[in-house]
Amino acid sequence: MMTWDDFWKLIATLGGRTDYDSCTRLTNALALREVQEIAGFGERIAESLYRLDQERFGRLPVANMGSPDAPFPQSGDHFLYARCAVVAAGRDVYEGVFDDPSGFGPFTATNLEGEWLLYVAQNAFELVTSEEWDRRTQYSFESYSNRDGWPGRG
Repeated sequence: MMTWDDFWKLIATLGGRTDYDSCTRLTNALALREVQEIAGFGERIAESLYRLDQERFGRLPVANMGSPDAPFPQSGDHFLYARCAVVAAGRDVYEGVFDDPSGFGPFTATNLEGEWLLYVAQNAFELVTSEEWDRRTQYSFESYSNRDGWPGRG
């Protein structure tokens, strides 16, 4: 099992970015670990994204899009990638948005490459084992899957 401390140390290798190069660097660092740790990293990514899957973050408009009278809403994918950007920003930022949800807002504009983070564990696993990743995590990272975070979506 991967500890949260180990998870955040690995996330720090991203340098706050989720572009292809930073996620490849993280994949390569993760591929130096045991398969069990790679799977644990996949669990931690899924759980961290799941915890951010809350209406108070998902209802924030996309930063710098639209006007104050007609804010541009986040799509499900956009919200997922914004959550990836928050995780990539590191432990302090991640934990801080729970105390101050306004800290999430700027990440709605900086998430265009957030999807790369979703494939880090899978790619590391495939590098190490030469097998296809066929694992399911305990938590779903898909937008709106956290029922407690979206009480009105039933």
